[in-house]
Order: sequence, then C-alpha cells, then structure tokens
Amino acid sequence: MLLVVDIGNTNITFGLYEQEQLRAQWRLSSGVARTDDEIWILIKMLLESEGFAASQLDGFALSSVVPNLTPVFERVGTNRLKVPMVNVTADLDTGIKILYENPHHVGADRICNAVAGFAQYGGPLVVVDFGTATTYDVISANAEYLGGIIAPGPETTAEILHRAAAKLPKVALHFPPELIGRTTETSIQSGLMFGGVEMVEGLNRRLQEQLGPATRIIATGGLATILISYLKTVERVEPFLTLDGLRLIFARCAPKL
Repeated sequence: MLLVVDIGNTNITFGLYEQEQLRAQWRLSSGVARTDDEIWILIKMLLESEGFAASQLDGFALSSVVPNLTPVFERVGTNRLKVPMVNVTADLDTGIKILYENPHHVGADRICNAVAGFAQYGGPLVVVDFGTATTYDVISANAEYLGGIIAPGPETTAEILHRAAAKLPKVALHFPPELIGRTTETSIQSGLMFGGVEMVEGLNRRLQEQLGPATRIIATGGLATILISYLKTVERVEPFLTLDGLRLIFARCAPKL
C-alpha cells in the first residue's frame, strides 16, 4: 500500500492507495509545528482509525510547498516507515516537461496536478486548483507544462478583507441568495463568490482563446465542489487530483530496492 502526503499552506492531506484505489484520505492543519515523533504517531493513528497498519505500507510519496515541514516528513519516511520514498520536485522525470523559466519555482502540488490531469484528459489542458491561492496550470498536447496563473483564493481574500477593514466581518464562503447583498455579510459573500466565479470564467475563456477550442478545463481543491455549478467553462471536478498525481509519480520514479 502507498501512503501519499500533500503538504499545502493551509492543510496537509494524506491518502492511502491500494494499487490504483484510494482506500482512505485525511486532512489536517499545516499551520501547526510538529516534530518527527508527532508526525509518526499521527500517521499510525490515522492508519489505525481506518483499520490499517504502518507495517502494510510499501511506499511513501510526498508533495510539499511548506519548506519547514518537508524535512520532517522526509525523516519520518526514511527513519520510521523505511519504505521507498519519492519527494516530488522538478528534478524528477515525471513525464511532463516543465517550460517554466525556472522549473524549480513550480510547486510540487502543481506538478502532481499536471501529471494526473494529463494522464486522464490529455492536452491541451487547464487545471484550476482552488486552494489558499487559485492556481491555473496549463499543459500542452505534447505533455509540456507551459506555465500558469496564480490569483488569491476566496478564503485568502476574505481573510485579507477582514484584517484590513475593522468593520468588515469574516464571512462563510457560501453563495448569498441574491447578487445584490442586503447586509454587509451577504455583500461580501457576493463579491467573494460571484466575483470569484467571474474571475475564473474570464481567465478560462482567455486561456481557451489562446490554446484553442480543443482545450479541456478541470478543477480541484477544497472550494471546487461549491463553485462548480456556477462554472460553465469547467467540465469536471477531480477532488483527489493531487493525490492521484503523487501515486502516478511514485509509480514512475520510485527507487527500486
């Protein structure tokens, strides 16, 4: 069984695969500093909560955009799990050629999204990931990572508004009943949610104009399922795309023992 871990700026997502089947997944906050021992205990507890054991693992794949947590998980993989391990970076031969000016500036999660998206949908493809930031990853028909777009995510924008203006409350990320808000809360929600939809739709249309009508667009990330009914340019939500990318990269790049 393969344990995959995606460390983002807000959450750490764990996934457990048996061959190609995702058997379990868990989400924890990444805003807490933890030691090697704490991470090891957490992993064992998570596995045991679903009836599995660490001794059943035969692989470990890691994607991280949080530098201070990366070595902690690497040490757990090396010293505790003692199974073949892959830490996703631009140095790996993932099957996707990265055309960024500096490939090392592409986040590991974006590499995973590109690999999994292209494996399932081919290209040209746009992957919209609704996380702390809303990111757009663009992959050509020739399996080239062309680049992307990074914009503030709705949750980040809501937090910035709340901090910058003392009288603006922090609101839940839900669509209000009407476009024109009748309270401060629903007015903010309208701007965040409907405004966010228009940004995504506008950028997606521009990308399709540049890449051609055959371009497919998919979405992933926490808010994708909330927004999808308003997104006419997005054909499907893939909630576990990053985890699937980790699985595919491990299968291709894992060291042989």
